[in-house]
Amino acid sequence: MKTDAYRVKEGKKIKLAQWATDEDGGLDEKDAKLLTKELQDKLFDWQERLYAERQQSLLIVLQARDAGGKDGVVKHVVGSFNPNGLHISSFKVPNEEELAHDFLWRIHAQAPGKGMIGVFNRSHYEDVLVTRVYDMIDGKTAKARLQHIRHFEALLSGNGTRILKFYLHISPDEQKQRLQDRLDEPGKHWKFNPGDLKDRDHWSQFTSAYQDALTTSTSDAPWYVIPADHKWYRDLVISQILLDTLMDMNPKYPKITFDPAEIRIK
Repeated sequence: MKTDAYRVKEGKKIKLAQWATDEDGGLDEKDAKLLTKELQDKLFDWQERLYAERQQSLLIVLQARDAGGKDGVVKHVVGSFNPNGLHISSFKVPNEEELAHDFLWRIHAQAPGKGMIGVFNRSHYEDVLVTRVYDMIDGKTAKARLQHIRHFEALLSGNGTRILKFYLHISPDEQKQRLQDRLDEPGKHWKFNPGDLKDRDHWSQFTSAYQDALTTSTSDAPWYVIPADHKWYRDLVISQILLDTLMDMNPKYPKITFDPAEIRIK
């Protein structure tokens, strides 16, 4: 599967309205899930190499609107990794200590160490999205923060961390259905937040803020706009990008300092 079409070109500002939310790659759900399973078996093996090598790390950034599928990606894609080599962070409203520092202070502490895969389920981009839509910061501050983010990601990249940023792109109609499902199914009531309806009323403002955030796509920290109306296609595309990236990183098992043939276990 070719995934370059979903990658945001460096230095380019895009219009999200021009990117499909319902693409399926010409596949049906059954075939897509079989392909995803094949990819995820390979992901597990490449993660083991990364963990054994301990020279590089991978950071996965997940951003989406409410009900966009971040938790679904964690469960159905990231769940294929060995938990021993995985660290998942979710950045919510900053606490008092975090507010006393710069906005990236709490983020840097959660960056993956060598050999690890880190997942930001919501990330440092919240500080140029929610804060901007609700006028907690002005446009000048948002622009400065985007530049700080570029520098921060360049720092991580320079230290051996590959960064993949995924915007899970859903339509207003799909979000409406998913939010309604949370109201209709008692087992999903806990996932419903009335505040999500307020964010939905600011759809166009969030679109504008996301389009600005996506301008931070670089060769070292690319953004991918993932069509996410079909959950099964979303998972397939992300699995393919993760596998391609890990293979490009090409982690290697460390050289051993003994001859296995000379060892006898009694």
